[in-house]
Amino acid sequence: MKNTADRIKDINLSEIRKMFENASPDAISLAIGEPDFDTPPHIINALKKALDNKQTHYAHNKGLIELREAIQNKLKKDNNIKTDSESILVTVGASQALYSSIQALINKGDEVIIPDPGFLSYQACVKLAEGTPISTDSTPDNNFNITTDKIEDKITPKTKAIVLNSPSNPTGTVIKKEDIKGISDLATDNDLYIITDEIYENIIYDKKHYSVASFTDNAITINGFSKSYAMTGLRIGYLAAPPEITEDILKVHQYNIASVDTPTQYAALEALNGSQQCVIDMVNEFRKRRDYVVERLNNMGLTCKIPDGAFYIFLKVKNTQEFLNKASKEGVLVVSGKAFGKNAEDYIRISYATSIENLKIAMDRLEKIV
Repeated sequence: MKNTADRIKDINLSEIRKMFENASPDAISLAIGEPDFDTPPHIINALKKALDNKQTHYAHNKGLIELREAIQNKLKKDNNIKTDSESILVTVGASQALYSSIQALINKGDEVIIPDPGFLSYQACVKLAEGTPISTDSTPDNNFNITTDKIEDKITPKTKAIVLNSPSNPTGTVIKKEDIKGISDLATDNDLYIITDEIYENIIYDKKHYSVASFTDNAITINGFSKSYAMTGLRIGYLAAPPEITEDILKVHQYNIASVDTPTQYAALEALNGSQQCVIDMVNEFRKRRDYVVERLNNMGLTCKIPDGAFYIFLKVKNTQEFLNKASKEGVLVVSGKAFGKNAEDYIRISYATSIENLKIAMDRLEKIV
């Protein structure tokens, strides 16, 4: 039997998905990044209506024009990003937007600066494109902030792109405005692209989100509906990029998935055009959960900082693997920090995207092992 491609050899399956899929029925999972809320009724009704109206045929490769125009308006209103519907591509979640963007941009040997700690897909997608991921160190003394000077230190003649994620998975950190602008200026001055993952943009508590593309044209903005609208299983996201880049990403997209399923696009259209009260309500509930878990952990003697956004707590623990094993035996699943980079090996990630009732049980169980 022939061997598979060499570029696959160094890619590991997601530890997060592995834990999620192998969890026992009575375990409380604080591992997966999925809101426990039901998809809002008005979005479900739009999906049902599309099915009833027999909207089950191919959509345009880039996505329904109505949806792309709604995304265009959203980016202008919320993000100060000026674009057009032809520069927008509707994708199978933000994950496919990320993969397709990196495949379209990166040549073999190109360097891509990625956050460390950072979401595990960034490194894997760069390696699958045969690029070289270059970690940007962020440290707890700066609340894991990605700063302009740290990015600048990593730029070499081989650098092709920078990946940013704000709010961050796994740290919950929101990048400061001055650093978003500073890194954008670096991209412009050095003719680099910034691939900016903004999937958690609506889940911010006390700070403000700033989009890279409001400061530079050298940006690919990635976003989606999974987190803000509890639509994880419907798998729909989007990207916006300079027109010539969107056309090249479309080539990867077209020969990969052709187009996103049509009924889900109508659901996403309703998510953008309908009431946003569901988003406000979810964020308010996430805030309560965050505050509860942080207080419980601190009372146990596990010191952690309050995250700015997303729904994760990044916690330093002694003997990480021992902690994970004991937590698992008590029926609580959390994620090892090593999944997110070398700077995260002494940490665990806790997701509080589950009910207060579950969080109370989980914290009681963790208190036993602490």
